[in-house]
Amino acid sequence: MKLPIFLDYHSTTPMDPAVLETMLPYFTQTFGNAASRNHEYGWTAEAAVEKARTQVASLIGASDKEIIFTSGATESNNLAIQGVAQMYKEKGRHIITSPIEHKAVLDTCQYLESIGFELTTLPVDQYGRVSAEDVVKAIRPDTILVSVMFANNEIGSINPIAEIGRVCKERGVVFHTDAVQACGKIPVDVEKMGIDLLSLTAHKMYGPKGVGALYVRRRNPRVRLSPIVHGGGHERGMRSGTLNVPGIVGFGKAAEIAKARLQLDTEHSSRLRDKLWNAIRSRVDEVHLNGHPTERLPHNLNVSFAYVEGESLMMGIKELAVSSGSACTSASLEPSYVLKSIGVGDELAHSSIRFSVGRNTTDEEIDFAIERVVATVKKLRELSPLYEMVKEGVDLKSVVWTGHH
Repeated sequence: MKLPIFLDYHSTTPMDPAVLETMLPYFTQTFGNAASRNHEYGWTAEAAVEKARTQVASLIGASDKEIIFTSGATESNNLAIQGVAQMYKEKGRHIITSPIEHKAVLDTCQYLESIGFELTTLPVDQYGRVSAEDVVKAIRPDTILVSVMFANNEIGSINPIAEIGRVCKERGVVFHTDAVQACGKIPVDVEKMGIDLLSLTAHKMYGPKGVGALYVRRRNPRVRLSPIVHGGGHERGMRSGTLNVPGIVGFGKAAEIAKARLQLDTEHSSRLRDKLWNAIRSRVDEVHLNGHPTERLPHNLNVSFAYVEGESLMMGIKELAVSSGSACTSASLEPSYVLKSIGVGDELAHSSIRFSVGRNTTDEEIDFAIERVVATVKKLRELSPLYEMVKEGVDLKSVVWTGHH
């Protein structure tokens, strides 16, 4: 067993050896530019790209002509949101999104707001889910885009995407979903779910970093986008630039493997995730699950440990590569905006840990993680006067704290 143990599969995944093997020839032997139409080097590269396009499309139930390759999901989100905004601005300038989107969506929406678009941020329930009813209420005659993530990267909650897709379609509004965490982990079908634009990336599904894709619906309705990168007219004019052939080939292979292993990976991840959660829950009190108990990603576990200081907890479990609920933003410790949106208080948010398991996680690693987490939490609580008071039945809300402010 190698330390530290990687339990941060939401942030990235190790490349599948089969993916690397598929990519290798495209760095040295088959190094052609997919846009070179005059000779065999270019044709071979182009054929490899088209095969990958089909593999990626197949993962989400799309047709290969609907896949545009990008440098990753951040670019895909930008292309989807800015592309619709610029293309449809004569029709309206109103965009709807949710407060728990990835920054690549929120920051893009805020940028558009700064140049004259109007933004509505939907409420989420205590599990971080958006309801289709709230989408309906927010849609106006000038609404041109709804962008709601498929599944959240921190708390793992899955949104009712098919219902949201249906209400958008009934009202003629373009529907974009950031499906980075969902693709390759749970079934995604753009046709059945009424999705018009979908962002995905290779490195979250055991593929290479620096390559992603945007699905752009071609019929019922045909979605048109203004490009954000100009020059050369690659990718049907939506995204110019020489294609990253080795990356795209790897992405295709990763998508093919993910599709074939979907059931297997889901069973493996959810079994280990539940083992971790059940052990923590049975051995430590005052722990809180963040996100929906059942409508959640199979590999996600986000837990708040009451009466434990977040930084100390992270230090105590440094043999585990996990992410803390509170990302340190420069000097100030800002608790996670996702946890704040679902009503988790600052104290609890600061003591939240996101565990995410994956294809390579073993029972032995989970056993080790359980022991580390349980021992660390117990040790830190022994040092906590608050925890002691709660155990003695003191209601902390009723305590009047005195001292210098």
